[in-house]
Amino acid sequence: MSARFVIKKASNGFRFNLVATNGKIIATSESYTTKANALKGIESIRTNAPQAPIEDLTS
Repeated sequence: MSARFVIKKASNGFRFNLVATNGKIIATSESYTTKANALKGIESIRTNAPQAPIEDLTS
C-alpha cells in the first residue's frame, strides 16, 4: 500500500492526515471549515510540496 491522505471530521470542521505506508500518521493538517477546503489543501500539497526546500533549525 502506498502513502495516502485520510480526511476526518473534526469538532470544528475537517482535517486530513498523511499516512505512511506503514500506517503511521506523518502529517496532520490544520482544521478546515468544509470538506471541499480540506480537499483543496490536499491538492495544494500535491502540487506545491514536491520541490519544497528543507529548512533545518536544529543548530
